[in-house]
Amino acid sequence: MAAKKIIAVIGSTGNQGGSVARIFLNDPKLKNKWTVRAITRDITKEAAKKLESQGAELFAADINDGKSLAKAFSGAAAVFAVTNYWETMSKEREEHQGRRIVDAAKDAQVQHFIYSSLIDVAKATHGNLSNVYHFDSKATVEQYARDLGIPATFFQPGFFMSNIPGQLLSQEAPDKPWTLSIPTSGTAPFPLFDAETDTGKFVKAIVLKRDELLGKRVLGATAYKTPAEILNDFKATFPNAGKDAQFFSVPHELFKAGLKGRGLPEFAAEELLENFRLMDEGGYYAGEKLDWSLSILEDKPTTWTEYMKAAQPFLGLN
Repeated sequence: MAAKKIIAVIGSTGNQGGSVARIFLNDPKLKNKWTVRAITRDITKEAAKKLESQGAELFAADINDGKSLAKAFSGAAAVFAVTNYWETMSKEREEHQGRRIVDAAKDAQVQHFIYSSLIDVAKATHGNLSNVYHFDSKATVEQYARDLGIPATFFQPGFFMSNIPGQLLSQEAPDKPWTLSIPTSGTAPFPLFDAETDTGKFVKAIVLKRDELLGKRVLGATAYKTPAEILNDFKATFPNAGKDAQFFSVPHELFKAGLKGRGLPEFAAEELLENFRLMDEGGYYAGEKLDWSLSILEDKPTTWTEYMKAAQPFLGLN
């Protein structure tokens, strides 16, 4: 029996990386051919220990430390990498981390580097939206990987469904109507994505179709949904709770004021506003359709209706 190949997973205890780790540990097509090397800063935390109990190999490494990354990638056939801008809220820091990861993958001669990327918003909108740093920093790292010429596929996760229940779609009080409050028009297309469940499904397809997908971008979303459609689906799923549900297009300054009132600095409030404006002003994926990316999947992605039925803030609704 051939030795198992190793996939090293950065962010293995988070939403995206955790999803990748779980599918490689449990999927019948993957678990007998791949070993998961779960890379995390703290191998003693509960989420890491849970992965270890399922068969993952734990490896302590810091994405700010190129030497520890090189060791973590040694012998790995594939790497899945994700960075978290919101930990530092620094575009420069995220780009630095991303470059260190790419350099380590190159030095370790990794044969398939899978990077969680996003579009360059400033470029796609011709500078009209120039402050969406958590997109543009990832696009910079993607370009760096392309320039180095490492064998790579770029996964672009969509708008997390987890942002909606209890947050964008919520109740002020039990006797108040459910309200979807977003600083966009009711017709802005959102590419909805269940990161925790479906990242692994996309990465599975990327790995199984490696040769076909080298150099390609894979868009991680189930479907485009407008706020009006999101709300209509909520009403159809929970007809009693949703009978008075409404959409509120939040004025931009009111949206920013609310974020700053919760302690977010001005630049980050502007960044999140521009992130939402992107849906109306160019598109989350710059208008690209999802059909091709969905066609590579072997596993059905989660629909918004399916997600709602299991979402904690909606439990007990009817």
